[in-house]
Amino acid sequence: MLRVRSYGEGLFVSFPQLQARTRRFTHGLPQRFQIRGDGRQMLFTRTRAGDDPIACLWLYDVAARSERLLLDPRELAVDDGDLPAAERRRRERARETGGGVIEYSCDADQSIVAVALGGELVVLDPATGATRTLPSACGVVDPRPDPNGRSVGFVSGGGLYVVDVDGTGMRTLAAPEAPQVSYGLAEHVAAESMHRRRGWWWAPDGQRLVAARVDESSVQVWHLANPADPTATPVTMRYPAAGTANADVSLVVLGLDGSRVEVDWNRKEFEYLTAVTWDRNGLTIAVQNRSQSCVRVLRVDPDTGASHVEHEQTDPAWVSLVPGVPARTADGALVWTADTEDTRHLLVGGEPVTPPGLQVHEILDVDGDIVLFAGSTDPTERHVWTWSAVAGLSRLTAPGVHDGHRAGGTTVLMSRNLDEPDPQTTLRTVDGSPARLTSHAQRPPLTPRVDLFEAGPFRLRTAVILPTGYQPEDGPLPVLMDPYGGPAGQRVLAAQSVYLTSQWFADQGFAVVIVDGRGTPGRGPRWERLVHGDRGTAPLEDQVDGLREAARRYPQLDLTRVGIRGWSYGGYLAALAVLRRPDVFHAAIAGAAVVDQRRYDTHWQERFLGHPDDNPEAYDRNSLLGYAPELRRPLLLIHGLLDDNVHPTHTLQLSAKLLAAGRPHNVLPLPSGTHMISESYAARLLDAQVDFLRTALGTAATVVADPDRTGAT
Repeated sequence: MLRVRSYGEGLFVSFPQLQARTRRFTHGLPQRFQIRGDGRQMLFTRTRAGDDPIACLWLYDVAARSERLLLDPRELAVDDGDLPAAERRRRERARETGGGVIEYSCDADQSIVAVALGGELVVLDPATGATRTLPSACGVVDPRPDPNGRSVGFVSGGGLYVVDVDGTGMRTLAAPEAPQVSYGLAEHVAAESMHRRRGWWWAPDGQRLVAARVDESSVQVWHLANPADPTATPVTMRYPAAGTANADVSLVVLGLDGSRVEVDWNRKEFEYLTAVTWDRNGLTIAVQNRSQSCVRVLRVDPDTGASHVEHEQTDPAWVSLVPGVPARTADGALVWTADTEDTRHLLVGGEPVTPPGLQVHEILDVDGDIVLFAGSTDPTERHVWTWSAVAGLSRLTAPGVHDGHRAGGTTVLMSRNLDEPDPQTTLRTVDGSPARLTSHAQRPPLTPRVDLFEAGPFRLRTAVILPTGYQPEDGPLPVLMDPYGGPAGQRVLAAQSVYLTSQWFADQGFAVVIVDGRGTPGRGPRWERLVHGDRGTAPLEDQVDGLREAARRYPQLDLTRVGIRGWSYGGYLAALAVLRRPDVFHAAIAGAAVVDQRRYDTHWQERFLGHPDDNPEAYDRNSLLGYAPELRRPLLLIHGLLDDNVHPTHTLQLSAKLLAAGRPHNVLPLPSGTHMISESYAARLLDAQVDFLRTALGTAATVVADPDRTGAT
């Protein structure tokens, strides 16, 4: 096994341990940028070292090209480990495992910053660095100063409150009328499946706000328990499984003067609230129907609550929700997207402004009349582009994977590529030379060597990673397929950092093959919809095709010893592989797999399979339970027992079916684990997977990486 020395210590730790400690080498990277409207100042978060999990708040002076520390939470007498339940759920939805300044918000001029730390409301003056803790209700979540910096709103106990920045004048704007009602929080499907993790928004004048009212009384009750602690009270949750009732979500405009206006739209037909924006051009919301075949953009009169349709988008399969829209240019033109044939276009003022083949992924920012967005013509890359009516379309980034933000003519770019091991963060101004922000992240002790190519008639984007220093004369290699393969994300990207774990597996003696099959993002609406009605057959066929093409390219791949591993949808795909294609796949590791499609959430499942009452055969066909008696290969099931996204009942049901059919298998429960892999499990979990694969595939071979080639010390 590759061994590396931990930075700052005299002890040796394994790569899995180091990766867990550094949160996949992201601790120490600048993150969570907010650029002031004039472009002269920027706030961001960053930990003080690569193995430090506590994020601090920093200020960057754009003109001086200098930074200073504003807030280290450890200097305050606040227990940041004591989080309100709503904040824990919010972090789980965002897959956020760090601590400290995880989220912050500021007024328009960045004269005041609000942070929730351990349920306390902390405000900061960036000019002086002075901090103070304001009196508040217990358990503050999502605090936000008004645009003028006079008061701070926040959620606590399901209610919405406002307090003046000097700590006086706290008042209740909305209190829950029943135990299952809350204000200002995103419901489960919004946060998990719609990109909407917020539940309230200020008006531009700071005199009103609009908030989601969520009533979960009709949503079915589920429970989670940690059997390793018999004294712990089970967690009760409201989970809207496919075909069951969603939360009843409405919007109310709340004035600081006590006024209240209900927003009116056809909530019976359009029950999903997908997005809200309130700027100087007015209040705009987007709503979607239950079948997801239609999204409407509505203009809302905040004085009366009346709404009217400004734009409508339909699709016989589903309308995809793109992050960052609706937005508006300075003159009020609606920024949206439109799917035309095989391209997702940027739409401004009702007109497509991007060419065929350029797939729009996300609207990142709108700066005056300039739209900053992420998009690509090659699905292995992600570029940052600008569009304006005056200057047209321009790409800002070199080959690789990029994100960005922009305000006041200042643009910050976060970049990764295949040639450099370290992510880079650069700042650009209209009239200045680029500047690079300091990173404290640790450099990974291994360097992925990745071969990217296209496989088969579908031009499947495929990656092969071989052991460090491997030569063909070293002999045949067992194969490990390492996909995600589903609609929520890509794995085959032109960036070193996404292959670190795969390279480590390769260095244990495997040829690792990754295939992005039909349904994965980045290749346009037609590609995404190829899994409509059947989420298993095509993606599994694509894994087989990618494997065969990889073997033609690399004859040293031993196709008599093929394993597959995955998490979430990747776990489903891994289990499906050994159940349906044991002729190809000889062992599988299925982590947090969705086994019974009826037991995952409404918005996600019904998008692909329809309503279970209308399409029961689709749910049966895509379930793993009916295939359990066919298992002939080694299978390891892993699941966190406190997973509130993919409930552990999925793995337990499959295990019970396998046991009833007399099919041996392995189950690894994680007693306090959630859908995220915590540091306490991450390292040992990788070791356990390697041990399982070696036994299942009948190989004890280990390729030990050369420290001189991996950066180990």
